[in-house]
Amino acid sequence: MFGHPKGLMTLFFTEMWERFSYYGMRALLILFMTTAIVDGGLGFDDKTSGAIYGLYTMGVYLLALPGGWLADRLFGLKKSVWYGGIIIALGHFTMALPGVSNLISGEGHEAKVALTSLDTTSFFLGLILIVLGTGLLKPNISSIVGQLYKPGSSKRDAGFSIFYMGINIGALIAPIACSTLAEYDWHLGFGLAGLGMVFGLIQYKATAKSLEGYGESPEVQTEQEIASQKKLKSLVTWIGIALVGVVLFLFSGLISFEATAIAGASGYTIAAVAFGYLGYVILFGGLSKGDKNKVGVIAILFLFSAMFWSGFEQAGSTLNLFAERFTDRTVFGWEIPTGYFQSINSMFIILFAPFFGAMWVWLGRRHLEPSSPMKFTFGLLLLGIGFFVMYFAAKIAASGDLAAPFWLILTYMLHTFGELSLSPVGLSLVTKLAPKGYGGQMMGIWFLSVSLGNLIAGLIAGEASGGTDEALARMPDQYMLIVYTVIGSAVLLFLLKPIIRKMMGEVH
Repeated sequence: MFGHPKGLMTLFFTEMWERFSYYGMRALLILFMTTAIVDGGLGFDDKTSGAIYGLYTMGVYLLALPGGWLADRLFGLKKSVWYGGIIIALGHFTMALPGVSNLISGEGHEAKVALTSLDTTSFFLGLILIVLGTGLLKPNISSIVGQLYKPGSSKRDAGFSIFYMGINIGALIAPIACSTLAEYDWHLGFGLAGLGMVFGLIQYKATAKSLEGYGESPEVQTEQEIASQKKLKSLVTWIGIALVGVVLFLFSGLISFEATAIAGASGYTIAAVAFGYLGYVILFGGLSKGDKNKVGVIAILFLFSAMFWSGFEQAGSTLNLFAERFTDRTVFGWEIPTGYFQSINSMFIILFAPFFGAMWVWLGRRHLEPSSPMKFTFGLLLLGIGFFVMYFAAKIAASGDLAAPFWLILTYMLHTFGELSLSPVGLSLVTKLAPKGYGGQMMGIWFLSVSLGNLIAGLIAGEASGGTDEALARMPDQYMLIVYTVIGSAVLLFLLKPIIRKMMGEVH
């Protein structure tokens, strides 16, 4: 396709369906948690819902690090994608179980209240399975994309932009399709998300020949290596079972815990794990000085990536609740389902990703392409401007009026431009900077920064959602605080740009 490897299309459609499942469910997630029990939801308050949302989206990317490690050491990239997809589908179908029970019993309103316990158990078990599956699939499919291109290829960034556009075709369709079914029953929406992942798995197997020679399992030859792999497989299996058991026990109601407290502690844990691991690789990874500097660049950009995603990922939490509560969604007497707004970002990516991809190639041929740190700076600036728009929308909401959809649409457009400046470029840059043998793990570090950003986004949602009169009154100030923080980060990154460029060595 336009001179790109055939394998790009296999990965394009696999990731498209995986993102269909993820964004279809994400569009419903915080709305389902904050909806009253009598209306079919879980009836959680905003802070608890935001913390759980943050912990879940954090977990999706947090497990990218062990997922990358397992791919490098055990399964290989291709098998990791396959196993991950299967676990993701099981997670979505588990979340659909209470809805199936309703349909079988033929009961309606009263059944929804009676099934609250089953709802909660299957809800959290489904989230855990999706987290585990995405940790295997997400970092490794991106790493395979990087392997398709020769070192120094000018088409690599364009290839990632095309791949990114495929992601967003799924993310465009999913919120509309899943939200439409969720109008009848929340769990039908969750079930449709799982069906999307099944379609992705079928496509992945049917076109697997295009990936021959890429992402293969690590070779083991000696008896010692074979025995070591068997032990590792057994260990991974038991850890997975234990993890599911522990989390289910936490949510069983036998012990009490604060989701917000766990979310806060998790942020510090992620930062410690990321920098502890990067420090270990630099000090004890047997790397050359040039490779150590490149890992150092990944460490610096980790912070700014986390900052970006802490703002951008409020799309599914803070901005989703703003659309639900404070946006005029009525058109010709029909109220647009809230989840439809989650498709706006993806629509803009589909429209503009080809132009961004072509622009980088065009500028690269003329030696005018901005450096990766500069693209990161643009991304942060555009994110900050988007939240400045939301400041005015929040002022309207605080005055007691409903905001026009225009405010959210403009914000999503600016955030999309920021995402296209930073995210596909970040994915590509990590594959360039990663030392040999650390590709999956460095991609895991990249997604760890996204994980931290998602967690912070969930915590912010609990504060900036305007769920009470007091929270609504201070909502404009919350948005302005985000503006100051994000734009300040952009300025700092711009000042660090010469140092980062020097550390990148031959990577430009």
